[in-house]
Amino acid sequence: MISDDYKIVIRADKRPRGEHERRFNAPQIDEVAVVIVDNENTSRDIIVQRRRKGLQRIAETHRSYDALQYPLIFLHGEDGYHFNIKQIHPKNGIETNKKVTSKEFYAYRLMIRDNEVYNHILNTRRLFQQFLVDMYAKIEAERMLYIRLNQKKLRTEEYIHLRDAIVNDGNIDDIGTMVILPSSYIGSPRHMHEYTQDAMTYMLDVYNRVAKRGLPHSHNLIWLHDKIYPTDIDKIIQAEFPNPQNDPELYNIVVKT
Repeated sequence: MISDDYKIVIRADKRPRGEHERRFNAPQIDEVAVVIVDNENTSRDIIVQRRRKGLQRIAETHRSYDALQYPLIFLHGEDGYHFNIKQIHPKNGIETNKKVTSKEFYAYRLMIRDNEVYNHILNTRRLFQQFLVDMYAKIEAERMLYIRLNQKKLRTEEYIHLRDAIVNDGNIDDIGTMVILPSSYIGSPRHMHEYTQDAMTYMLDVYNRVAKRGLPHSHNLIWLHDKIYPTDIDKIIQAEFPNPQNDPELYNIVVKT
């Protein structure tokens, strides 16, 4: 049963297993933040009472959502973001077939322009900060909705780890409704894994160039069973000169190159 009685406990020394230790750090400074208590398929809509027509739900992607949520910022009831805004060609001013995303819309609204004397949104102080956090949550919600509704385009059935989980576990009922986050979603595990692979590619590219110059080197890709901490790096990876007495030839090569 949904309840408004919530208890939030932030513990800096606890983190989910398999995640980076700093990904779920407790806040260190007093800044604007947002905590969205959400259940599956729920939204942050506005309910308004229409004259003689009962209640009406205004979704966060409705053109009137911003004006209803922030009447002090949008005094004249200006339209906010909605799905049917088309991009304008910068040269001829004609609408294109591409639609404007929520990120592009709010970036355009918050931009400081040379020919603009005053942008009232940027001067609403703490309400402006709340507006930024709320719109960022809207942008993330739109991205997640698009991913959830376009799983077939992402070819989620081709993901190896998902197939392996089904084969190994044997009970697909425990998996539930899977929504695969692609590597294009910033911050997702696949996004971080792609960054790791890119870093390895860049390192190998640099090593190959060094090898062409004749310098000695080695390629190593090591997967550890237990994760290590930054303070343990020096215990595992070391760079030192060879012993000049035990191996003088190697010592001379290293010192020379």
